[in-house]
Amino acid sequence: MWLATRRCRSGHLWCFAQRLEGPCRFVGPAHRWIESMKLGLDIGGTKTAAAILRADGSVAALHTAPSGHGPAEVIAVAAMLAKAALAQVSAELALTPDDSHTLPQRAGACMPGLVDPLTGRVRHAVNLGVSSMDLRAGLSEALGLEVSIENDVKAAALGADQLMRARAAAARLAAVRSGSTAGGSLATARITAHKPEHQILAYLNVGTGLAAAVVRDGQVVRGRDGIVGEIGHLPVAGGAPCKCGQFGCLETIASGSALDRLWNVPAGRGRDPFAAAAAGDQRAAHAARVLCHGIALSLQLLVLTTGAERIVLGGGLCALGKALENGIRSELTRDASTSDFVAALELADRFELLPSDVPVAALGAALLPSVAQL
Repeated sequence: MWLATRRCRSGHLWCFAQRLEGPCRFVGPAHRWIESMKLGLDIGGTKTAAAILRADGSVAALHTAPSGHGPAEVIAVAAMLAKAALAQVSAELALTPDDSHTLPQRAGACMPGLVDPLTGRVRHAVNLGVSSMDLRAGLSEALGLEVSIENDVKAAALGADQLMRARAAAARLAAVRSGSTAGGSLATARITAHKPEHQILAYLNVGTGLAAAVVRDGQVVRGRDGIVGEIGHLPVAGGAPCKCGQFGCLETIASGSALDRLWNVPAGRGRDPFAAAAAGDQRAAHAARVLCHGIALSLQLLVLTTGAERIVLGGGLCALGKALENGIRSELTRDASTSDFVAALELADRFELLPSDVPVAALGAALLPSVAQL
């Protein structure tokens, strides 16, 4: 059986080859296509997702469910979703039991907490009811696959890095096509098409807490203790007491918990400080300003300490969308207007918000078995 040409699912932002014109061709048997697929599991504090990626990076299957509580349930839910995703792909391609060897033989998984990729253990994933568990062994036994594991923010950084690289590749391809078909210089178009992508990408997760991760040349940067990017616990002026025991951590002004503290939203009022501020809520306006200032400061810290050319913002607060992005840009513009040094960093051009419905951590998890760590 040979796989016919098909078009990329460019309507999905998590398609690595997004917005490419024309069909994507897969040359060879359908089994070869399956063999190149990847399986990723994102075990979040409230939701677990299992994604299977095609060779072009688009999502072949995506299954989600509320996360389990406690080690046994965490494993059971993740395994159930993975098997459902694999079954969906098998059914769509009419595979028989004899074809099972063509399905992914390895998987990647991520979850919050202190994750040790070398031992496979996870500690202190409080929201999941996990004090300590062997995630790798549990998933390997449940799925019959070799499993690589990572912290969820680091996996999301890896997924974001691949998305940005794919988008740059699509732009370069479009430039080549434009140069060869619109009367432009083909030589110039080819030079544009071969410009290198970013070398360093930072992913800033703005949710209940604040954390970052760094990817360099497609590899997650961990450092000796795996704490590279944990900028949420850098003390800054204007902060408040932090649960970590310090005072003034960046997380206390740039996170969902900071928003709760500053705004103190009563139940049922929602959590959009920008909309509330527009309606005249002065406390919401103050909370939004502090939040945007804290995130802007986080971006500056990441650029100065990692040299990141691109910073992608993800996490629950990104659901605030354009209002949050505009607020951050306003803070960056204000800072740049008073400092030539800050202006030279061009911070407003380096960051973007990731749409909240992109399963970036699952995508990154799927890539774990094939990437090295620094």
